[in-house]
Amino acid sequence: MPIDFNQARHAMVEQQVRPWEVLDRRVLDVLSEVRREDFVPVRHRKLAFADLCLPLGHDEVMLKPVLEGRLLQALDLAPTDEVLEIGAGSGFLTACLARLARSVTAIELHADFVAEALRRLEALNAVNVRLSQADARDWDTGLRFDAILVGGAVAEIPERFLAWLKPGGRLVAVRGTTPAQEAVCLRNESAGPRIESLFETDLPYLRGFAPQARFTL
Repeated sequence: MPIDFNQARHAMVEQQVRPWEVLDRRVLDVLSEVRREDFVPVRHRKLAFADLCLPLGHDEVMLKPVLEGRLLQALDLAPTDEVLEIGAGSGFLTACLARLARSVTAIELHADFVAEALRRLEALNAVNVRLSQADARDWDTGLRFDAILVGGAVAEIPERFLAWLKPGGRLVAVRGTTPAQEAVCLRNESAGPRIESLFETDLPYLRGFAPQARFTL
């Protein structure tokens, strides 16, 4: 039987995302409007709204809808905000950010992901997005951002990421050692970074940002 994607998307928002304490109306609206199924690999399209991470290739995943909702809500975006996304993956969260903020600068390590995400974003006429292939370990910019979203886990939040935040800006990321990671919101305050713990989770690491291997005798 063919899937009614509109009905499935509505159920995802109302039965998964909202009950997981995602109450920001703008976030719920954008998750209802952006066609998540168009950003899912074709072989997994029927699972587009399932409560699980979906494989994208390169050992990367598309996050669960509930995680996407919680992370977007934690960013607390205003329509005037300029956002940096580190690890764009399929481009789904990029598309959501583009509707919530004034502009989005996104970087992604894998060239094939970039090509596919650009195609999808162009179909949505997301003209306020700049997406490029880059490695967050050596990428740099003269720009500073109101908000930063890190699309994969990191062992620790790198200092170089903090340098891209404006004063008063916030960074949302998942940090720690698997399987006991935590999502956090870091605020760049005048007295120094203030970190708020959001919830526990477990995600694949952003390439190059896993914990250092420890060798014991």
